[in-house]
Amino acid sequence: MQPIQPIDIAKGIWKTHSSVQIHTSEEKARLAIELSNRLVHFFQPGDFYYYLFNVSTLQFDFISPGIEKVLGYTPEEITLDLLFSLFHPEDQRYYVNYENEVGKFLQSLGPERIFKYKIRMDLRMRRKDGSYTRILYQTMAFDLNDNGQIVRAFGVHTDIGFLNIEGTPTLSFIGFDGEPSYTNVQASEVLIPIRESPLSRREKEILNLVMEGLLNKEIAGRLNIAKETVDKHRKNMLDKTDCKTSTELVAKAIKNGWV
Repeated sequence: MQPIQPIDIAKGIWKTHSSVQIHTSEEKARLAIELSNRLVHFFQPGDFYYYLFNVSTLQFDFISPGIEKVLGYTPEEITLDLLFSLFHPEDQRYYVNYENEVGKFLQSLGPERIFKYKIRMDLRMRRKDGSYTRILYQTMAFDLNDNGQIVRAFGVHTDIGFLNIEGTPTLSFIGFDGEPSYTNVQASEVLIPIRESPLSRREKEILNLVMEGLLNKEIAGRLNIAKETVDKHRKNMLDKTDCKTSTELVAKAIKNGWV
């Protein structure tokens, strides 16, 4: 008598938790759709939402309800302008440069290869409650027009803030079906250069309050520090940025995305 094999034991266990069911062609099609939906959940490392963006109208044809869990907004509230404003000010410049690089890359592929690539980048985004998290941004072409230009793009935004919120954004082109992948792609600068902020976190807090029109005494009370400490920080900010006045400092900070 042959010993019972582990696989036979496993089969017996599975049978105790199942029932016989015959699937029709229609039922198999439904199962295929359900499988696709579950795969999206299975391969995401965190909370996520997905969307269909119409490139020709610059509007979202669809946004999944998951956006409320990730960012706190309902699908009905989201517009392209609002979504862009949620990118961290320092990351908006990266995003613009990356999108320019993405456009050049996709144009170099030709219509027959566009569907064999997805774009991946990570950026910081602001939730509705004002807090920031890091988002894994993945998108790929959904359909093309007769000229081979993208009409709509499918994308998934996944919350990966539990891994690390800080850090420089990255851009990658991920190939399928034998196509090569390109990771940590260096993007050329568009319109405005990326400049690292010379200001500390505390200095940024103070500068934001200066921009709100608060006096040094009021800033000290808001941050629960001495007025003399605020005075010192403001002087240090002027020295660091080679600015002579607070007005010049504010203008420079906004231009370079430091606040």
